[in-house]
Amino acid sequence: MLEHKTALVTGSTSGIGLGIAKALARQGANLLLNGFGDVDAARAEVAAVARPGAKIAHHGADMSRPAEIESMLALARAEFGGVDVLVNNAGIQHVAPVEDFPPEKWDAIIAINLSSAFHTTRLALPHMKARNWGRVINVASTHGLVASAQKSAYVASKHGIVGFTKAVALETATSGVTVNAICPGWVLTPLVRKQIDDRAARDGIAAEQAQRDLLGEKQPSLQFTTPEQLGELAVFLCSAAADNIRGAAFNVDGGWTAQ
Repeated sequence: MLEHKTALVTGSTSGIGLGIAKALARQGANLLLNGFGDVDAARAEVAAVARPGAKIAHHGADMSRPAEIESMLALARAEFGGVDVLVNNAGIQHVAPVEDFPPEKWDAIIAINLSSAFHTTRLALPHMKARNWGRVINVASTHGLVASAQKSAYVASKHGIVGFTKAVALETATSGVTVNAICPGWVLTPLVRKQIDDRAARDGIAAEQAQRDLLGEKQPSLQFTTPEQLGELAVFLCSAAADNIRGAAFNVDGGWTAQ
């Protein structure tokens, strides 16, 4: 389905981003990965499911730095001719009451979770418009639709990305470019695993109990969403069946926002 197309997935060396990258690779896309950590392992996982002849590259842009984002998109143009599928997934989290929230943490969360999507989108859209086909998929969060205490920066950034999605979807509404958001609830990523471990340490309970408590507070299904499920939703949004889905925010949250 995505042969001869190139996907850039930010924050794709682990977790949700890696799951989406692998799903797109299975459909024949070339992949430009981005992120820190074990890059070689991530490339190997994507290569294992990629179609023969597909190209896989990596750029380590710090998504809080616009100049590095510009360098990454320049590499995409030079190596692949441009980006056809842009998945804005990179994100960070910090939990604290607003009066105790470190200003530098606020600035970093807004930069990585929200502003980076503006920079990648503005740079990728001209190529998509020229081809009259493209997909921008913004990984928001249930926290783009509802709020939780002590997550002011994260909630603000994710509400912002949902609003940004709608605005750019309207700007591209008569073109072959679609812009949509995915809003996962709890997904067992390294980010969420840290929250579970922190909760267990804080409350003096086992990690398994902390996990059950975390899910029980918000997610009625009592099941984590998986990166693989989110990857398949991204594939659907790249299909012809999704040609007229524009500005949508898909909640994949086990009933969280239905309450």
